Amino acid sequence: MQITEIKTPSLLLDIGRVNRNAGRISEIATRNNVRLRPHVKTHKCVEVARIQTAGHDGAITVSTLAEARAFAKHGFTDITYAVPIERGKFADAIEILQTGVKLNLLTDDAETVTSLDQAAGKAGVRFDVFLKIDCGTHRVGVEPHTDEAMEVPRQIADSKNLNFAGILTHAGHSYDVKTKDEILKVARHERDVMVELAGRLRDVGIEVPTVSIGSTPTISTVDHLDGIDEIRPG
Repeated sequence: MQITEIKTPSLLLDIGRVNRNAGRISEIATRNNVRLRPHVKTHKCVEVARIQTAGHDGAITVSTLAEARAFAKHGFTDITYAVPIERGKFADAIEILQTGVKLNLLTDDAETVTSLDQAAGKAGVRFDVFLKIDCGTHRVGVEPHTDEAMEVPRQIADSKNLNFAGILTHAGHSYDVKTKDEILKVARHERDVMVELAGRLRDVGIEVPTVSIGSTPTISTVDHLDGIDEIRPG
């Protein structure tokens, strides 16, 4: 069959390149002793996700709850929904959690924490919740040097039906720079901002189970991952 004869939408892969790219990221995670939780939003393909997670524990990152449902049906049971949760999506998130999936949520808003805690309590469930940090993208997330960056984790940790899972960021602005040196600068900033914030939280008695960072360019370029627990390249 010719490419021109394939009905769209269709996914065409250079499987050799996919395996090489996945292997390179896997090696970076193993060498740096960090957890690999790859993002699946670009390909949305179960088979590719299995390649990405081979040799690791199968944890993945998604950008929609529909993705979470689809991958859960194929055996992926540790999923981070990497968009700050909205009140209108509480019911869907609770439904997914009740199927036995470990669904980690994000927030950057104190009022949402209160509402989510109440909703989880009514449903008899408990969520692991990350604080989303803005390390330079300026789309969503809490600025790391604000009072919020200290107060919201405390609020999550003190909630009856939520666990504070840690802090999470994504240096999406790394896609906008042009040279390897520029990417390395972004990568170091992404790492260092998060390690510094985790240290400040721990200094005031807030446990930070996971420091999670992300983009493919930064993880491919960063010189070390000291102080980081998890990476989420896609």
